[in-house]
Amino acid sequence: MAERNPNKARRIPNRRLIQLYSALLHNANLVGFTKGRIYTGSAKNVCAPGLNCYSCPGAVASCPLGALQNALAASRHTAPWYVLGIVMLLGLIAGRTICGWLCPMGLLQELLHAIPTPKIRKGRVTRALSWLKYAILAVFAAAIPLWYGLRQGLQVPAFCKYICPAGTLEGAVGLLSNPANEGLFSMLGLLFTRKVVVMLAVFLACVFCYRAFCRFLCPLGAIYGLFNRLALIGVRVDEDRCTRCGACVQRCGMDVRRVGDRECIHCAKCMDDCAVGAISVKCGKATLKAPAMSDAAPSPAAHRSRRARIAWIAALAVLAAALVWFNFVRPF
Repeated sequence: MAERNPNKARRIPNRRLIQLYSALLHNANLVGFTKGRIYTGSAKNVCAPGLNCYSCPGAVASCPLGALQNALAASRHTAPWYVLGIVMLLGLIAGRTICGWLCPMGLLQELLHAIPTPKIRKGRVTRALSWLKYAILAVFAAAIPLWYGLRQGLQVPAFCKYICPAGTLEGAVGLLSNPANEGLFSMLGLLFTRKVVVMLAVFLACVFCYRAFCRFLCPLGAIYGLFNRLALIGVRVDEDRCTRCGACVQRCGMDVRRVGDRECIHCAKCMDDCAVGAISVKCGKATLKAPAMSDAAPSPAAHRSRRARIAWIAALAVLAAALVWFNFVRPF
């Protein structure tokens, strides 16, 4: 009989719940779906952490990537320090932990990948393709918006306009699916058709390849990846305990070369794969979650359970307040 990994009993069970919670909080303006309208209130001056389209009827904040492109396009008039500062702050706090735990697009990709089909394994090709998102960041999210902004004074968020599947699904399809917007169909053209084809191709790729968009195409993930080593929150490896067996890297669905590198989304699944309990989740120097055999193991189960309940009660209170505010107090 195979030896049971003692870390399995202490796996992190709440990531999917947190992803669902985050998706709902990103899109708390539920009345927008029923009325087919975009929320344009003051909350849109703030960037949400994950990739969530500004034009989604439920979106209550701006997409950081769209905001960055528009800020770069307007940089002939003013430097985009506000948006850059927000993106850098998010990166320094959590890095790609946002991709693994908070991004609605990340949740959608994982749900698509759960469809039972043969899967594409990672290897040299996928590792090479993981650099593509940095090229897309440089060209579509930076160079093209800057060019049109500086040369012609136009705002052209090229990634949103030509590629972003989240924008097509949440923004275009989200609005067009409401009968109140049937007049918009006459405005559709070849560009929309191309974007739908891109969206379907990306989603189909996600069925066979784990987080294909996140790994190969997402410029926001590329930005956050640059902050992974500096981020306050993320996974941590105890080098003294680690045996360099490579199980964590081998079994990870992302194209990581080591835990915590630029491709790591800090999902903490590798805690289950480490037979010596060398991997934990940290916030600065504090340990948020440690395996059972770790010297940094958390306090007894009763205390952990109580803290978890308090955290969820606070989170649900925030969500309830957001739903009341955006749907009843200050809709649109």
